[in-house]
This record gives sequence, structure tokens and C-alpha cells, in this order.
Amino acid sequence: MPAVSKGDGMRGLAVFISDIRNCKSKEAEIKRINKELANIRSKFKGDKALDGYSKKKYVCKLLFIFLLGHDIDFGHMEAVNLLSSNKYTEKQIGYLFISVLVNSNSELIRLINNAIKNDLSSRNPTFMCLALHCIANVGSREMAEAFAGEIPRILVAGDTMDSVKQSAALCLLRLYRTSPDLVLMGEWTSRVVHLLNDQHMGVVTAAISLITCLSQKNPEEFKTCVSLAVSRLSRIVSSASTDLQDYTYYFVPAPWLSCKLLRLLQCYPPPEDGAVKGRLVECLETILNKAQEPPKSKKVQHSNAKNAILFEAIALIIHYDSEPNLLVRACNQLGQFLQHRETNLRYLALESMCTLASSEFSHEAVKTHIETVINALKTERDVSVRQRAADLLYAMCDRSNAKQIVAEMLSYLETADYSIREEMVLKVAILAEKYAVDYSWYVDTILNLIRIAGDYVSEEVWYRVIQIVINRDDVQGYAAKTVFEALQAPACHENMVKVGGYILGEFGNLIAGDPRSSPLVQFNLLHSKFHLCSVPTRALLLSAYIKFINLFPETKPTIQEVLRCDSQIRNSDVELQQRAVEYLKLSSIASTDVLATVLEEMPPFPERESSILAKLKKKKGPGAVSGNELEEGKREGGELNGAGERPGDSSAIGASNASTPSPSADLLGLRSAAPVSAAPPSAGSLLVDVFSEAGPAAPAAGVNDDGFLRDLEPPTESSDSLLAEGPGDSDSAPPSVVSEDPAPPLPESDELLNKFVCKNNGVLFENQLLQIGVKSEYRQNLGRMYLFYGNKTSVQFVSFTTTLNVQLKPVDPLVEGGAQVQQVINIECLTVFSDAPLLNIKFRYGGAMQNLTLKLPVAINKFFQPTEMSSHDFFQRWKQLSQPQQEAQKIFKANHAMDTEVLKAKLLGLGTALLEKVDPNPDNFVCAGVIQTKAQQVGCLLRLEPNAQAQMYRLTLRSSKDTVAKRLCELLAEQF
Repeated sequence: MPAVSKGDGMRGLAVFISDIRNCKSKEAEIKRINKELANIRSKFKGDKALDGYSKKKYVCKLLFIFLLGHDIDFGHMEAVNLLSSNKYTEKQIGYLFISVLVNSNSELIRLINNAIKNDLSSRNPTFMCLALHCIANVGSREMAEAFAGEIPRILVAGDTMDSVKQSAALCLLRLYRTSPDLVLMGEWTSRVVHLLNDQHMGVVTAAISLITCLSQKNPEEFKTCVSLAVSRLSRIVSSASTDLQDYTYYFVPAPWLSCKLLRLLQCYPPPEDGAVKGRLVECLETILNKAQEPPKSKKVQHSNAKNAILFEAIALIIHYDSEPNLLVRACNQLGQFLQHRETNLRYLALESMCTLASSEFSHEAVKTHIETVINALKTERDVSVRQRAADLLYAMCDRSNAKQIVAEMLSYLETADYSIREEMVLKVAILAEKYAVDYSWYVDTILNLIRIAGDYVSEEVWYRVIQIVINRDDVQGYAAKTVFEALQAPACHENMVKVGGYILGEFGNLIAGDPRSSPLVQFNLLHSKFHLCSVPTRALLLSAYIKFINLFPETKPTIQEVLRCDSQIRNSDVELQQRAVEYLKLSSIASTDVLATVLEEMPPFPERESSILAKLKKKKGPGAVSGNELEEGKREGGELNGAGERPGDSSAIGASNASTPSPSADLLGLRSAAPVSAAPPSAGSLLVDVFSEAGPAAPAAGVNDDGFLRDLEPPTESSDSLLAEGPGDSDSAPPSVVSEDPAPPLPESDELLNKFVCKNNGVLFENQLLQIGVKSEYRQNLGRMYLFYGNKTSVQFVSFTTTLNVQLKPVDPLVEGGAQVQQVINIECLTVFSDAPLLNIKFRYGGAMQNLTLKLPVAINKFFQPTEMSSHDFFQRWKQLSQPQQEAQKIFKANHAMDTEVLKAKLLGLGTALLEKVDPNPDNFVCAGVIQTKAQQVGCLLRLEPNAQAQMYRLTLRSSKDTVAKRLCELLAEQF
């Protein structure tokens, strides 16, 4: 950096700052600032031209005033003028002012860009670095458009100085993160990759950050970086601390660069080249060996740098999952950290071992540390470390140690922190189900779980135990006996009463032979809990009572007396009153045969994936439950013959199966090192992260990393419907019946539908109560749509139901205030259609029923497959579609500004291919595509002719099917 001359001290600025600091009150400060602003304004407007030093001084004062929190509305042009100065300090202040104060939409941006271009072409390294820093700091799309093509050239030029290359690499990284579509490497790819061989370590460090980001998006283009990264890593790892003196940090050679290289290699599978792979394995072994060496310094910086490289190396070993020796060594190394005095190291070791536990090569090695992990669960002071210990116990559990781990987790639950109890309950329930060989042990475990942590046992857990008991004849008698004994405790949790009511109502006859558990004793025991329970539990108990009448006719008078009392048949709750009246009437007028038929034992549930795994994934966030684990859970669930839905009431009469809650609305899909408690989104921004690039996390089984549909099996449905439900279970879980008829479609429903013709994501509907967001994706004739229902109020929505004029999987009936629920719809286009399906939404808010109907944003253009065509092929096909019924044309006035780029974006959003240089008139737009349906394929050609002078369009569509051309013409005319 050039030396600062004595005159650059800016004494006036120092005096002004001193005055501000000496102000005794806020009023005095504002008064002094206003006085200074008036002085600066007069200087800028004065007749006397200011020299560079004065401009710099006044611009610096304005910058200081802005940093104090005051608005600055002048001085921008003077700052821009400083950019043309040849003095470093003046140019530096100009760039600093612009980076902080100038908005990317400013009218001065063109002047600024010209000044930056001049500095970039000046070949003065100091000025070039200032310009690059400014571009990176502003990072706007306008900057990217202006310089995205120039910066790669500077980066790879042979005569560019090393300091400039570093700045260029980091500047390009910033632009790529903000505007990836504008930063196209193309011809520069191989030359950027070869920066990994640069002599200057600073250039390599900057370049690898850029290459890692580019590799994550385009791994194939940058795969040549693997061998270069291994080569560079090998040189660093094998070097002594004295070989890289300028880049050695507390006796550790280039730790930042080493970590970045290891992280880059995690973007790719193991190298196919044997020599490269051998060299990499050697590097990893060296890193593990160095971790065993005595420290060269006692300072914490040395151990931090050393351990940072070690953990990145272990992350790479886990990522490859192909070297058994390295995996076991990594596990042993992490095991040493489990008892380290540094809390952070214990946390990281537990977290890494969780991943190691899922590898077949290292699972047994991880299990050897079970006692240490159990001790950590009991004795750690930090709750986050205890939570990681619980995660590791869960990950290392198998059939050989399941009983020990479940027992330890149950023991810990009694004193566990409230923040992790629900998660611990889910894990215990999953492990007990997954590794249950003796089903009586499973029943005992779940009932013990309810006893210890009943408040944290979600409905999925007790639903699941009931499903398994119903499906296993050999455990029904034991379950009835155990739950009967559990209910005899003076204080029973309500979830225990629910399980008891359900199981005794179904299988109480299996223990009725013992005088200690006679029918009347069972009934009295259940009824003694009745007055302490909530309304849903009381409703379940009433259903159990009517089941008792069928199982034990001798209890009929006693139970009828209970049903007949005023507290039941005149209950203020309509559900309880209706059940009491109907059950009483049924028991009075129905014959024994009719009663036995109506109240027969619940049939076994169909085999389904355990819903508890989905609940755990919701609790932990995306990535917490691996795909393998979900598959394993499904497999284990099959062994237990369980089901993933809520069991019906113990009475078959009037029972409705509600679906399990939909997965979490946390859709960012980001992995985090430490879990963060998921709070409900605020009412003001319910759908802020719904439309993120990562896409919804919960239904990821059918979506690949790019967000496109993968392996989605087309559902079966009659040929006259548009939508068909995907793999689901709606028939086993009908939505709650609401007596009110669906409302007619909203007057603005067509307008709302038109918003989604050229886009797939957005807010479909919003009022003061409810916000409905849509995220959808399509491939050929298949689609998947996610609907997000956000409660903008602080009050619950009760009896929340959605119905479609085709099949639809139900949504969670309860939407908490400020929360959001998600609904997934799998779509198949069976044939050409015109009208969108109607979506009806009903819910209770403050006692009043809300009823609204919208059109689902599915139009025929969603199933377009883009088709590239030459000019000759396009017009040849255009002439072939010359029948009057094959063409639809409309001339209309422009509804929006005629912006070429906007028009292109809308036509691409339509789903067709935009054909460049096909139409003789360059102002016209032509597109081609094929609509994919199950029944047929329909080719479409489009021509849009704008007349900017008249502000009119002529839109012409030709299609092999006349209804398609007309419908598309109607839809598109509203878009331009």
C-alpha cells in the first residue's frame, strides 16, 4: 500500500470526531452534526472548486455521520469524482463511501461502473484491488452484469499480480453467490482449476474457496480439481512447519488451506485413479498420525488448528465410507476426545461418531465406546453435549445392545432437560419398536415411557403401540394385563388412560377370567379416571364402554346408567353428548347379533412405515434421519406389522381416522452442526423460507438434489380426472366431516390462478387470517405440489380440512397460532383439460366456521416438454398446422411494460422452449413444446408479435388439438 503523506491526516475530520465525542447529550450531538452538514453542503455548492483533499475530508465526514445512524442525502457525486483521482487515499475514500452508501439502484451506478472499468484496465495493482473490493462489497446484479466477464480474465491472466488474483477470486465468488446465472466460467474453467498449482499460497487459498462453490453447483465441470487438490494437500501435509514459514500458524502448516482442500474433496466421490487415491489415503493417514504426536505448543491456537484439520479429514473419511482401516482409526481417534477436558472437542467427537455409527465398517468400533457415551449422557454439564450423546446412543443401537441403551435412555429421561425430552421419547419409542424381539418387552417399555414422560409422549407413540398390539395376537393378553396394572396407580397420565381404554375395550375379555380383573372391576377402574380426562379421552372411554357391553353383557345395566346420567346426555360438549345418546340408544334397541357386528374387534392395520420416524425427522429437521434409517424403519415396521396412521376409536361407530401431522414447514433443507430448536414462524413471515432453493424437506424421497421429480410412480385413477393421489393412505384416514357445503369459488380465483401460469412458486391466497403458499414442480405428465397453510393469527384453527374435487390426502386438523402445516399432492395429467380443480378449505376460527374455495394452480401448460427446433423445421410444422380449428389468435393491448427480458422469462416460465433467431423479425418471439399427458402428446407452436409503438400484441398458437390452442391463448393473453 502506498505510504500516507503527512498531509493526509485530515485534521478537520479529527476535530469533528472529537467534538462529537465531547457532546454531553444527544441533542448537542444532533446540533453539531446539523451544523457540519450545513457547512459541507455550502462547500459542495459553492463557486470555488474544491481540491481532492477537501473533497476527501468532507466525504469522510459524511461517511462518519452516516455510521452514527443519520441519513445522508447528498455528497454521492463528490464521492464518485474521487474515484477518478490518481491519489490512493482519495480513491480509497471514494470507494469506501460508495461501498457503504450507494444503493444498487442508484442513478450513479453507470458512472461508478465506468470508473471501476478504468481502474481494472489501469494495470495498477493497488487501484485494481480497490475496484475489485468495491464490486465484491456492493455485489449487486448490476455489478455482476457489468464485470462477470471481465474478472475471470483478470484472475487467470499471466501478468496479474498475486494480490490482484486473490481479490479477483474472492470478488468472483461473491458475484457467483449473488448472481450465479450471470457468472459463466465456460472457457475459463480449466485455467481457474489450475490455480490450485499456483506458487503463491494466498492465491491458492482464495481460488479454492471459489472452486469449492463452483464444484458444488457443477461438479462435472470441475472434477479435474480432485487430482490437483490431492497433490497440493500432499505437499502441505508432508511439509515441515519451517517449509511454509509465511503460512505456518503455531507450528501447523497452512491450516486454513488444508481444511479448504479437504472440504473441496468432500464434493466428490473417491478418486478413480489408483495413484491419486493412494496418495490421498497416505495424506489422511499422515493427518491421523500427526494427531497422535505430542503437541509442539501448549497454546490453544496450536491445538485448534491441528484439530480443525483432523476433523475435516475425518469428515472426508466418513464421506468416502470405503476405507475400513481409516474409518476404524478415525473412530479410535474420536474416542480419545470423548473424555477430553475441552467441551467443544467432546461435542464434535460425539457428533462425528454419530455419522461413523452408520457405516458398516466402523459400527462395531463405535459400539466399544458405549460406556463412555452413557457416562457423558449422565454427567455432562452442557445440554448440547448431552443431546449429542443421546444421538450417538441412538445411532449405535442394534439388536445386541438395544435393551441396555433403551434402559439407560429411560433412566436418563427422569432427569433430562425439558428441551430434549420429546426427542428422547421419540428415540426410545423407535428403538423399542425397531429392535423388539420380545413384544412383551416392547409393551413394557412404551408403558414405562408414558409413566416417566407422559407429557412428552406424542400421539404417534401411543397410536403405534396400539397398532402393534392389535396386529400381534401373541401380545394382546399380556398388553391387557400390563395396562390394567398400570391404571391402578393413583396418578395416571392421560396417555396411559387412552392406551388403557383402547386396549381394554378391545381385549379386556382376555383377562376377565381373573377375579381381580373381572369386567366390572375393569370398568370401574377406567371410569375412576373419567372425570380427570380431557374431552377427546372421555370420548375414547365412552367408546370403550360400549365395547364392554358387547364383550361383557353383565356390565350393560351399569354402563347404561353411566350413559343415561345428565353429565353425559346433557353434556355441553356436542361430541360427548352425541356419543352418549347414540351409544345408549344402540345398547337399548340393537339385538345381540347386531351389537356384535357393529362393535366387532378392530381389524389389523395395514403394513405401513412407522410414523414415529417422520415425527423425529420433523423434530430434528432435514437430514436428521437418514434415508437408510427411514428404509430400515419401514422394514422393521413391516416385521411388527404396524401402521403409520392413527388408530380409530375403540368403537367402530362414528370413528374417524385423522392423519398424522404433516412434516415440519422448516424447508430450508440446511444441515447445521448443532441442532437449533425450531420455533414456529412469525405471523408476518409465515412463508418466507417456503420458496427456498432447497425445496421441501419432508417428502424428499421422491425428489432429487436438483428439486426435480425422481422415480415418481404414476398413480392409478379413472381417465376422466386430472389429479390422482400419490402413494398415500387417504382411504384409511378420511378427513373430519364438516356439515357445511363447500363455498362457491372466490370471485378473484381466476385472477389468482393466472398468477401461476408462468411460475410454479408463490403465495396463492392471503387474507387477515390465512396465507396459502404453493411450491410445485413438473416433469412430463407428472407433478408434485406442496401447499402451505399458514395461520396468521395467534389463535388456533380447529377442524381444519381441505377437500378437492378429486382424491386428496388429509391435512392436520389443528393449526396452531402463528404456525404452518404442509400438504403434498402428487399429480398426473391423464388427458387434456381446461378447468382447474377446486380446492375447498374449512376451519373454525374463534367459534365461527370459515369456508373458502380456490382454484388449484394447475394449468395445461404445466405439462409442457420444451422442444428445440430449427427455423426450417418450425415453419414447416407451422404450415402443417394450418386447419382453422388448429389455430387460436388474439390481438390485445399490453397489460404491463414491454420489457424484452421479462417477456422471455414469462415464455420460459410457460414451459416451452424459446427459439432464438427463428423468426425473420427479431422483435418477435417463437416457442415450441409438447404437452405430455398419459393418453396422448400434443404439440404446440407459439408466436408472439409485440408492437411497441401501439403497445399491442398479436398472439398466435397452433396445436394438433384445437381445445389446447384456445385454452393456452386465453391463459397467455392475461400474462403480457
